[in-house]
Parts: sequence; C-alpha cells; structure tokens
Amino acid sequence: MPRVLAVSGGVGGAKLALGLSRLLTPDELTVAVNTGDDETFHGLHVSPDVDTVVYALAGLTNPDTGWGVSGDSFRTLDALGRLGGETWFRLGDLDLAMHLRRTELLAAGRTLTEATRAICDALGVRHPVVPMSDAPVRTIAQTEHGEMAFQEYFVRHACEPRITGVRFDGADDALSSPALSEALVNADAIVFCPSNPLVSIEPVLAVQGVRDAIERFAGPRIAVSPIVGGRALKGPAAKMMAELGEEVSNAGVARRYAGLIDVLVLDESDAAEAPAVEALGIAAHVAPTVMTTDADKTALAREVLTLVSQTAHRRSAR
Repeated sequence: MPRVLAVSGGVGGAKLALGLSRLLTPDELTVAVNTGDDETFHGLHVSPDVDTVVYALAGLTNPDTGWGVSGDSFRTLDALGRLGGETWFRLGDLDLAMHLRRTELLAAGRTLTEATRAICDALGVRHPVVPMSDAPVRTIAQTEHGEMAFQEYFVRHACEPRITGVRFDGADDALSSPALSEALVNADAIVFCPSNPLVSIEPVLAVQGVRDAIERFAGPRIAVSPIVGGRALKGPAAKMMAELGEEVSNAGVARRYAGLIDVLVLDESDAAEAPAVEALGIAAHVAPTVMTTDADKTALAREVLTLVSQTAHRRSAR
C-alpha cells in the first residue's frame, strides 16, 4: 500500500482519517492536523482538531456530536459556572484529562508533537497524529463586529457574525512539525480530508514551506470535497465561502485547491458538477462521500486509495 499523508481538521476530517487507519498500517499513514484552532481555556492548552482525530482513532468519540468523548458529562464546567467562570467553550469532565495532560507535558518542555505522541501512545493510537507545527499559529476571524480568535467566532458566537476575511497569525514564522516535514518528503500520496478548506486546511498550507512542498509534490494528490448539495455537512464552510464571495459548490472548493490537487472527490448527489470541476484542470471523481457509519468511512477511504493507485498508474504510463 502507498504511504499516505492525510491533511485533516474538524469532524469530517477525523472520519476519513479513521477510515484510512482501518486500511493502512501505522507505517503507511500520517495524519497532519490543523492547530490554528488551538486555544487556552482555564489555563489549559486545548487542541480541538488534534483531539477530534485522536479520539476518533482511539474509538472514544461521542457518536452524537462527532467530537468530544462518548459518555462525557459537564459537572466540573457547571460548577465553574456557579463560581462565575466562563463556560461557553464546553469542556467535558473526561475531556479535561486530555487538556490537563497536554498542558503538563508542554510545561515540562515537550513540544506539541511530543505531547501528542505521548497522549496517542497512552490511548493506544498507533497511527501518527501530528500537529501541523510545534510553533503557535492562531486563526483569526475578521468579521463585521471586528476580529476574534476562531473559537470565539465558531463556538461563542456560533459563526453568526458575517465574516470578511481570515488570517493566520504566526504562520509565516512557523516551521512545519518534524513529522509533517518528513511525510512531505517520504509520502507516496497526499489526501486532503473533507475538512473546511478555509480554516482547517488553509492554516496547514500557511505554515512556512508547506504549500510550496505540496505544489511540488510528485505523487497523487486527492481531495474530498466537504460541500454536498451546496452546503457543508458540518461546520461553517458554506457560510464562510458565501460571505467571502466564493462559489459554494464543488467548483468553488476546486478553485481553493488549484495547483495543490490532481483529483477532487465529490458526492454522487453532485455528479452534475463534475464538468465544472474538470474545466478547472482538476479531475473529478464521483462517489458516496457522506460518512454516517463506520462502514461508510472505510468505504470512502478505500475509494480514495483506489484513486491514489489509479492516478499513480496513469502517471507512470505517460
């Protein structure tokens, strides 16, 4: 099987990462995760996208939300609220252990990569889950009400303010994490999971040298579109694209990935959009992309890996 670098963020990204982990060995899959959403809450370093992937691969995800820990409760946060503390970012009682341990490890001098590896080892997650960078990068939402950190926009304000732009503070100076750098050199293929291209994938691309490395990458580059039927199944991707004047469609996603991918996978319900994608010089592949069950996640991962092999074969035959 090929060595795959999967670029992920959010619930959709974690779902495909889980599917890929069912078909590839730990030596064949590295999942690089957005950390532009990282934030400090109650003195704890919280990495929402990293945790969503780790919980998925550990089999701990809350099935009702797609994030957080199954069976979690919020008694600690409720008690904090009674004491006058802020509780808009919902950290569960079991979830708190993750952030406590990460913060301990970082305070002891570990890098974010090392802390993530230690947590994965403790939870039995064998496939490498790696942050995009060990340096802090902060996604800032520019809105009609002013600038705000992404979690404030996304959670506290439920994505309601109209967005006018996004920037990634620190990205220009941040180096890619050692494992991401290694995967960019050694991988046979790159897979962009169905994550929000503006705030889950773009922060990874903004890290120093990553976009250039992917543009030069010689192997197959496959992306799965997060837009189905003109909307995002999860999160604010469609709303953000519309407010930024971008076309909310698979062609709009393809424009975001111009120069970075060879094939865009779009849902079977959007088959009519395939010609618009291919007019941009990107091959369109139609398949079921909605991942409701674990079987769906594995089936989509298998489809993506088949595309990787077919794309590599076509290149070698030229």
